[in-house]
Amino acid sequence: MRTDIFARLDREPEPPKIEPPRMSRHRIALFGGTLAFYLAIVIAVLVSSWLVALDWKVMLFRPYQQWPEIHAFLDYYIVLGQRGPTATMVACWLGWRSWRQHTLRPLLTLGAALLLLNVTVGAVKIGLGRLGPHYATQIGSPELFAGGDIFPSGHTANAVVTWGILAYLATTPRARRYLSAMSAIVSLGVGLTTVYLGTHWLSDVLLGWAAGLLIMLGLPWVEPLITRAEAWIFAQRENLRGLGRPVPSVPVAAGGPRTTLPPQPDGRDAPAQSPALEPVVAAATGGTGTRSRAHSSHPAHPTHLVRSERTPVTPAGSRRPPHADRTPRGGTSPAHPVTGG
Repeated sequence: MRTDIFARLDREPEPPKIEPPRMSRHRIALFGGTLAFYLAIVIAVLVSSWLVALDWKVMLFRPYQQWPEIHAFLDYYIVLGQRGPTATMVACWLGWRSWRQHTLRPLLTLGAALLLLNVTVGAVKIGLGRLGPHYATQIGSPELFAGGDIFPSGHTANAVVTWGILAYLATTPRARRYLSAMSAIVSLGVGLTTVYLGTHWLSDVLLGWAAGLLIMLGLPWVEPLITRAEAWIFAQRENLRGLGRPVPSVPVAAGGPRTTLPPQPDGRDAPAQSPALEPVVAAATGGTGTRSRAHSSHPAHPTHLVRSERTPVTPAGSRRPPHADRTPRGGTSPAHPVTGG
């Protein structure tokens, strides 16, 4: 049994049977409550309610001037909510998990969550067009439909989704609890940091939390699509592997298709061959498919074939000149005159 630290880097022999979360009644209730909270914040900002007044009070308080000693630290901490660095870090971890567990579900789940985040949050940002605190023009105004793109907070929603996906893909209940607490603390800190730096209103952060939580709660509805995408990718991989494999050659059995010999030089058709003797004849003639006329009238014997390999033959017949005194095979001896007494 291996006890070194590198033993943990080995791939698991079989893919783990990880059951994806299901849309239980409890989860559906949370989704409905979060959606109601989301809509309430949007309506409160649209009608310039007390929430907009609270936004202005926090903005005029200028937290970055009240506690300047933590400004440098929070400038680095805010990176935990930026989409590029956080998605890269989490994708590296989930990519290793995908390789080790022989599955693409972790990476596909991350891709689906980020896609939903870009579509939903980006559409609301562009549709409402709210300006940030540093670009506000009128005190007490919600600053909507002014060409901005900060409502809801993208940093906050991204922190909820990117770090929450680790808890969503956890394999044990204990790991899921710890990772859920970690993602909640990180996303809460990122949202408050944007308020401290003055880049977002407080209502932006509240809506960002709700937007990210809606995506995490609704991911089980996307699981069937993720499963089909994983099966399709694996099928394409097997097809590509099959294209690179050499096709095995199948020998022609007796009685199969015959090889047609080329016509003889004298214009006569080649004699019919037995299918069982065609491979032997091809080996004897060097693969050219031609045979001597002397051997074409009857089936070749293996001894004759060996002789033909040693002595080249020509399709036109024997090179020996005819002898008048030689008796042909199968014929009668010619009559010779008797001389002498």
